[in-house]
Amino acid sequence: MSRKTLTHFDDTGNARMVDVGAKDVTERIAVARASVIMQPATLKLIATKKAAKGDVLAVAQLAGIMAAKRTPDLIPLCHPLALNSVDVQLSIDTRRKAVDIEATCKLKGRTGVEMEALTAASVAALTVYDMCKSVDRGMVISDVRLVHKSGGKSGTYDAP
Repeated sequence: MSRKTLTHFDDTGNARMVDVGAKDVTERIAVARASVIMQPATLKLIATKKAAKGDVLAVAQLAGIMAAKRTPDLIPLCHPLALNSVDVQLSIDTRRKAVDIEATCKLKGRTGVEMEALTAASVAALTVYDMCKSVDRGMVISDVRLVHKSGGKSGTYDAP
């Protein structure tokens, strides 16, 4: 097995954007998830669409989609990508008192979309927090993670 190295540094340790020009164009998909844990009353406000700032799930979904498109503006050294699709789904889990978020990004290109999916899930979670913080400052954003990636030379990854 070859030794893994950090690709965003050159031989002298300076930051660099990775040259993906020689990579094959393949379909690339990434799925990321996040959760926002909250008080039952906060979750009820979201479920009944009675939060003071409006429909929390709809606004967070839109924020996640917009964030995926802006990833290279937020994360240094990320390539600007022509995303084919971004899907952000939010669901309510009353048992866990949580809003669960799943973001899926797809493209045909030379580099992956993991950062775009992670950014979409993170910003959707931050939006849920922002829209409900006036009633529940104790909300916890948790479990932000990549759960699937496919395409490219490294193949498929599925979180355990």
